[in-house]
Amino acid sequence: QRVGNQLGDYAVREQKIPDKGEPQPWETCMTLNEAWGYHKNDENWKSTDSLIHSLLDIVSKGGNFLLNVGPTGEGLIPEPSVDRLKEVGKWLEINGEAVYGTTSSPLGEFAWGRCTKRVEKGNTTLYLFVFNRKEHKELSIPNLKNKVIECHLLASGKKVKIIPSNGGLIITLPSKNPEGNVEVIKIKVKGLIN
Repeated sequence: QRVGNQLGDYAVREQKIPDKGEPQPWETCMTLNEAWGYHKNDENWKSTDSLIHSLLDIVSKGGNFLLNVGPTGEGLIPEPSVDRLKEVGKWLEINGEAVYGTTSSPLGEFAWGRCTKRVEKGNTTLYLFVFNRKEHKELSIPNLKNKVIECHLLASGKKVKIIPSNGGLIITLPSKNPEGNVEVIKIKVKGLIN
């Protein structure tokens, strides 16, 4: 939908991510730098971390991420664009399970990051994305009362310590981040979470 964002069947947000998602299907379209088209003097490139954070923020709210690439007049994709797309692609090769085919977070947002959900065979898998690991050695997940079946780092499979706390969970992160840009924790629980 491009006609005033009011006449179509989905909403479009340019360069912005809504605070709570949208009531109808929606997407955010962003550029890799400042310009929608190619500008030889536009060197204000978004970092790979920033692009991954935007992707996860959008997906955790049930949206789609449309990432604009501005080719040159000769049809070439600028090298900084290629570099960032490859880096995001590498991250998705390892962590794509937490993005593709998932739905929005049933638990809202967290100060430490975001969450997506997958339902299989009557059980729920949550994927927790840790954005700021330096400030958050433990993750608080309030109101998660379902029995935990498994909890580990998605990339390595390394188990993560969980402690029940006040009707929720506390997850203790390993001392080092082996995951790179954004650490992903996969937690499978019994039953459904709405």
